[in-house]
Amino acid sequence: MIRRPSLFRLRSLRNKLAIVFFAITGAALAIIYFSVVTYPQSNLEERRLRDLELVAGIFQSQLNDLPRDPPKGQIPRTVRQVAEATDSNLTLFAWQEAPVGRQGDFRDLRFIALFDSREQPFYPRNRALLTRAIATRRSQSGFDSFQGQDVGLVAQPVFGPRPGPAQPRPVARVALYSRDFEEVEATVSFIRSRVLFATLVALVLALAGGWLVARRLGRRVRRLEVAAGEVSRGHFVDPLPVDSKDELGQLTRTFNEMQAQLRQVEGARKDFIATASHELRTPIFSLAGFVELLQDEDLDEDTRREFLETMSEQVARLQKLSVDLLDLSRLDAGSLQLQPEPVDLAELARSVAQEFTPALADHDTDLNFNLPEEGAEAVCDPERVAQIVRILLDNALRHTPRGTHVTVRADRSNGAAGLTVADTGPGLPEGSRSKVFERFYTGDAAQGAGLGLAIARELAERMDGQLAVSSSNGATVFTLELPASGNGA
Repeated sequence: MIRRPSLFRLRSLRNKLAIVFFAITGAALAIIYFSVVTYPQSNLEERRLRDLELVAGIFQSQLNDLPRDPPKGQIPRTVRQVAEATDSNLTLFAWQEAPVGRQGDFRDLRFIALFDSREQPFYPRNRALLTRAIATRRSQSGFDSFQGQDVGLVAQPVFGPRPGPAQPRPVARVALYSRDFEEVEATVSFIRSRVLFATLVALVLALAGGWLVARRLGRRVRRLEVAAGEVSRGHFVDPLPVDSKDELGQLTRTFNEMQAQLRQVEGARKDFIATASHELRTPIFSLAGFVELLQDEDLDEDTRREFLETMSEQVARLQKLSVDLLDLSRLDAGSLQLQPEPVDLAELARSVAQEFTPALADHDTDLNFNLPEEGAEAVCDPERVAQIVRILLDNALRHTPRGTHVTVRADRSNGAAGLTVADTGPGLPEGSRSKVFERFYTGDAAQGAGLGLAIARELAERMDGQLAVSSSNGATVFTLELPASGNGA
């Protein structure tokens, strides 16, 4: 068998999460890099050009005051002063032939550099900037290059001294301000290198941190996987530690609860099988013994009749046990279908009590009824309520001495309909009151299998009711409460 460790490692949760963290961090940093480095450079250049245009406007009056024929040295001195004040390079241009009027043709102007603050005249490649400044009589800005560097340009018309109050000042010259972007490029380069370095560091940290976090999560998931595998094979493990409050912590807590419930169900299943086997084995062995005895031809008729009666009792016991086991299995499987409807509990109790007439006479028991004519009406399944009443009456006859008085009462209060079966027997021992509804619990195994009350309580709960017991002063009272019908008084 050929192993593929690399593919296995790639499919592991740990590495997948680490790769996802790395990819997300890389994508976020790439967006930051291009948004911080690419766009800000053009924005910084544009702002630097706007600042130059603003500063040039402040010193425009100083250039306007230059006469048409200034003394020697005045133009260089003024140009240097303005260039230094505006932190730029300044070239003062004139032209050979002035245009005719304001609407003249400026396209054929030939510009002459009067002076340049760098002592190296700068002639822009695009002369249209200078021409637009003359034609519009307003400052114009743009971009160009000088000696291989990008520069920002501001072309400003220079007006001569005003000749008189009624005469407009013509455009005499053009001042061309230029400012390079070396500082901008240096700043952007610095930011680019720092962002790139931070990006690399962040990617390494994201990969390492993501791998460590994913490794921890993978260990917790693997721990759950191993524990689930053990439970699936029937081997319960110790509760897993819940070391966080996140989804995995909640999953671990749920797994521990599930395992506890499965362990409880498994224990109940084993106890059920053991107890059911014991309950079935006793009457079966008894029947087998009586059958063997009945095969003896020397038995007299009275003994044979006694054996047959005992066998009949054991068969009845087996029948009841099989029915109870079937009901329990249907309750556990959730396949027991209930058909709730309005039921008069008083009428139902009278009907069930008639079935016990022979048993009551044989037990020498007086059955008293405290049943209203109407009003104790509940919403329930009549067949299952009758089964509960049979269980309670049978329980009262089985576990009380002869001559015990039994009372059946029905009433309604606080939105619930109640049915009570009480006897004046010896009562329940202190330790058994909390166990009477447990499966297979019985004070005397000869009196039954201990399933009736467990079935009765589960049936009551399935019908949104409850079955409770109280015992004091030699009396035992079982009370069944069910949702009352809305039509009752």
